[in-house]
Amino acid sequence: KGLLEVTVQKIYDLPDDDDNAEKLLTGGGADACLLVATVEGQWDEDVAMLEKESYHEGVLGLQGAAHVGKSRTAWSNVNENQSRAAKRKKGQGLAYHIPSTWGKGGQAIFEDEPPFYLYIQDPAKVRLVFTVMDDDIVGGGDPVGSAHRRFTELIPKASMNGQKLIEVMKQAVLEKVQRGEIKDINNLKPEDLPSLAEEWEGEIKLTSKPRIKDKNSQITMGAAAGAMVGGPVGAAAGAFLGSMYEGQVRGRVQMKLKYLPMPPIDVARKRYIVKGGLPGVDWGNMYEKFLGRQNSNVQNEDQKVIPRTGRDLEHCFFIKHEETGGCCAVYRSLEQKLVVVSFRGTCELKDIVTDASLAQTSWIEGEEIKDANIMKAHVGFRKSMNSIARRLKELVLATPAPGEDISQYDMIVTGHSLGGALATLFTLDIGEYGIDAGRALPQKAPSEAWWKSISNTLSGNQAKEQSKDPPRPKSLKMYNFGSPRVGNDILSDKFSELLEIGHVDEAYRIVNGEDLVARNPRTVNALAFGNVGYEHCGPTVLVSVTKTIEEDGKEIVAPTLWIEGESDDEQCPVRDGTPLTSPLANGSLLGDIVDARKKAFKGNEEDKIDYAKGLQLFASQVTDRIKTAKVSDITASLGIDSKFAERELRMMQSIAAGEALAHHMEDEYYASMGRASGFIAEVGEDLVEIEV
Repeated sequence: KGLLEVTVQKIYDLPDDDDNAEKLLTGGGADACLLVATVEGQWDEDVAMLEKESYHEGVLGLQGAAHVGKSRTAWSNVNENQSRAAKRKKGQGLAYHIPSTWGKGGQAIFEDEPPFYLYIQDPAKVRLVFTVMDDDIVGGGDPVGSAHRRFTELIPKASMNGQKLIEVMKQAVLEKVQRGEIKDINNLKPEDLPSLAEEWEGEIKLTSKPRIKDKNSQITMGAAAGAMVGGPVGAAAGAFLGSMYEGQVRGRVQMKLKYLPMPPIDVARKRYIVKGGLPGVDWGNMYEKFLGRQNSNVQNEDQKVIPRTGRDLEHCFFIKHEETGGCCAVYRSLEQKLVVVSFRGTCELKDIVTDASLAQTSWIEGEEIKDANIMKAHVGFRKSMNSIARRLKELVLATPAPGEDISQYDMIVTGHSLGGALATLFTLDIGEYGIDAGRALPQKAPSEAWWKSISNTLSGNQAKEQSKDPPRPKSLKMYNFGSPRVGNDILSDKFSELLEIGHVDEAYRIVNGEDLVARNPRTVNALAFGNVGYEHCGPTVLVSVTKTIEEDGKEIVAPTLWIEGESDDEQCPVRDGTPLTSPLANGSLLGDIVDARKKAFKGNEEDKIDYAKGLQLFASQVTDRIKTAKVSDITASLGIDSKFAERELRMMQSIAAGEALAHHMEDEYYASMGRASGFIAEVGEDLVEIEV
C-alpha cells in the first residue's frame, strides 16, 4: 500500500476545440486538464477495455476506479503573461495555454501546479489510466485521448512487499548507526529514518481516443475528394472512407510521479468517544451511567445490558454537500455488528433556508405534483437528502468488515432538527426499497443495478452480480430529536405501514417540551401555497424537565416522559389534530346548557310540570356552569375544539416566553433526556443521580 503523488507539468500536441459555444467562452484551443485513475482488484471489464479496445473514453469509461485525481485546467483564454501577473500578485502562477501553429498542436503549461494524490492498495498489480480532457465551463468536458501503464513499468521498486520495506528501513538505519550519523538508536527522530519514496519523471504518449461522434463534415469532404478522382463511384467510395476514418490520436503528457510506500503497522482500533455538539454536553457518559444503573441490580452477568455501540465504536466517514448543506456521519461497531447513520442538524445559513420553505414536491421523482393522492415531501428536506443519498448508500454498503455484508448488521438512523428530517426520509427510503445504491431517492425511472458501482468491501474487489432486490440491514431503527414534519399525511401513512409490516423495526421522534421546530411546518390553506398538508412520521416521545402546566383550568405536573400510544390514550399534543368540533358536543358550554334545559323541562304538558320551578332549576344550572366557563368554552361555542385551542394558546405563550426555540437547543434536550433517564444533567456539570 502507498500514496502516489502526481504533478502535471505540460500537455502538448493538443487539437483545437471544435465546440463553437466553448470557443465563445474560453477561446479556440482545447481547455486541457488531466485525469488519473487507478485500476486494481478484479475489474476484468476495465482491463479488457484498456487492452483490447482502440477507441474508448479512458477514465470516464472505467467501472471500478475507486480513486481518481484531477489537475487544474489550462483554459485557452489564459496566456503566459496572465500567469506571470497572477504569480506576482498571489504567489502562484496559473495553468495557461499556448495556441497551436502550423504543424504544431496547442500546449497546456501548468505553472506552479499543486500535486494531487491517489491511494494504491496493490502496487504490483495496479494500472494507471491517464486521460487528457477538453474541459468545459458548461458541462463536464470531453476526452481528448488516453493512455494506460502498469505502475511497476514506471516505478519498478514499488512492487516490494511490506516485509521487504521494513527490512530495507532496518538496513538503512543500521548503516547510519555504523557511520555514526545516529547516536541513540532507542530515540530515533523522523529525520533519522530513510526516505522510501521512489520517483519517476517523463512523458506519456496518448494511445487511444473516443470515436468521432459527428462525421458529417468528413463524409462530405471524402465524397467531394472522391468525386474529383472517380466521379459518382469515387464519391461513394470517398464518403465510405470518410465515415470509417476516426482520426489520429494526439497528445503527450509530461509529468512527475512520486510514490511513498506505507510499511504495514499493527494499529489498535481507537474507540470513538461519544460527546456532544456543545462543550460540556456528554451524551456517551449519560448513556453509560444509565446502563450502569440498570445493571446494578442484575446478579447474573449474562443478563446484564452491554452498550449497544459495543466497545469498538469507530467513525467511518463523513459526507457533506457544499450546495445543499446535507451532512451525515457514519459509525460502526464490528463487535456488535452495528452501523449508525447520524445526520447533522441546522448550523449554517443554507440550512435555515432549507428549513424555512413550506413548499412540497413529489416524494417519488417523476410523479405529478398536482396529484392529490401521492406522497409529498418538503422540497428543501428532499433536495438536501437527495444530494447525498446515493453516495451515502454506496459507502454504507461498503462499511461491514471484509467477508460480511450489510444484511448481518443492525442499523440505527438518527439526527437532530434538520438532521432529524433527513433521518426520517432516509429511513423511509431504505425501509421501503432497501439500500438501493443505483439511485439517490425514489424515482419513477429505473435505477441502475444497486451493486454495479460499488465494492463488496473497501479492498477494491469487484462486486459480483447480485440479486435483483437491494439488500436490507438486519434491523432498521430510527430515533430523531426535534425533527420538523417532512411530508403529507400519505407519506406519514406509508411510514406507519413500514412500521406495521416490520420493514422499519422501531421509530420514535423525541420532542422536548414546547419545541417549536418539532411542531412545524404547519398545514396551511392559502392562495400562495394552495392546500399544503404536513403530518408527523412515527410515534412521538415527549420529554421535559419537571414543571407545572395548566390544563383544563388546573395546574398539573408535566410528565418527564410520555410515549404516544403507550403512556395513555390521549392524542399526541405535538400533532395538529382536528381544529373543528360540534358546538353542542358533550362537555362544551352550549352542550351543557342544552342538557340543563332538557333536565329542567323533561316531560310534557300532560305531566302538569311546574314550569316556574323548572325555569328556576334551569337558570340555577346555567348560572353555575357559566361561573366555571373557560376560554376554551368560548372557542368551543364557535365550533373550535377546546384541546386544539389550548395547544395553540400554549404554543403562542411559549413563543412569547422564548421557550419555543430554547427547547429546541441541544442543552435543553440534554437536560430533559437526563431527567427522563433519572439524572440532573446540566451543561459542564457532573451528572447527579435522582434518588427514587
